Amino acid sequence: MLQMVIENLLNPAVLFFVLGMVAVALGSNFTFPKALGETLSLYLLIAIGLKGGIELSQFSITEVTKPILGTIFLGTLTPILTLIYLRKVVKLDTKNAIALAATYGSVSIVTYGAAAAFLENRAVNYEAFMNAMVVLMEIPAILIALVLLEFLKGRNTEEASVRKVGIVAPSFSFKLSKEQLRECFLGKSILLLAGSLVIGMIIGLDGKPLIQPLFIDLYPSMLTLFLLNMGLIAGQRLAVVRKHGLKLLSFAIFMPIIYGVLGVFVGMACGLSVGGATLMGVLAASASYIAAPAAMSTSVPDANPSIYLGLALGITFPFNLTLGIPIFYSIAQWLY
Repeated sequence: MLQMVIENLLNPAVLFFVLGMVAVALGSNFTFPKALGETLSLYLLIAIGLKGGIELSQFSITEVTKPILGTIFLGTLTPILTLIYLRKVVKLDTKNAIALAATYGSVSIVTYGAAAAFLENRAVNYEAFMNAMVVLMEIPAILIALVLLEFLKGRNTEEASVRKVGIVAPSFSFKLSKEQLRECFLGKSILLLAGSLVIGMIIGLDGKPLIQPLFIDLYPSMLTLFLLNMGLIAGQRLAVVRKHGLKLLSFAIFMPIIYGVLGVFVGMACGLSVGGATLMGVLAASASYIAAPAAMSTSVPDANPSIYLGLALGITFPFNLTLGIPIFYSIAQWLY
């Protein structure tokens, strides 16, 4: 495992990420063009979606049923576990706990891309349809977090009514606003991932030569550039998250490890290969910094972005990128 960790740290993409963090730590005035960062983000979303759709078109529904069910299971379970831990152990307030539940239940598209590159560099095969699982894990976590938020609001209202007049309030009713549903299903990352996935399925292998020069051959180089930008952002967020206490900082490392191991086990139960189980573990361990935070800024505006974005980008993302990926791969190897 130590050898794999060292090899992963010496990967050009990871080294550029570290360069960005070091630049911030040393007080460099280097800045990454905002427009370029946004463009690279869009590129990665489209590239992963297209590749997943093309490969998914080669499989029957029966071949992907178990992985789909396993992915939805993880996307549903992790936000619930996160909320329970944050409320009972960390004693975090409801709104920030909900925002973190959505963030850590959802996925990091770049962490997944780095894990796929890690496996490809080691010539480890994985199921081609795993790119489609990225899309499937984005939506359940956000929806579950919003459902939990509405449930807790209803329960708090009921308890307040009991204390005030001694009678039970009307039974809880759940309703999501149009804005919440729009952000959940039509947010940038979900829209592009799902749309690119569908387009990839439509064009199939016949359309692969058309998109290969830009979206497949150049993918490693684009990922390296994007990780340089992520290093700068993570370095800035790291300074902010130190203010939130040791319990939250430890949560940002230890809970992803638990989720990652759980994801590897679920991958095994779904019949995935070592590479596929590794990617399932990475998906479960990663935290979103695009889709979920965008949805939470609309649905839970009172939540503190420095907490859910800071922990996801400043702690969990660097940990998974440098140590988490080889750890989950080693666990998958050992289990198999």
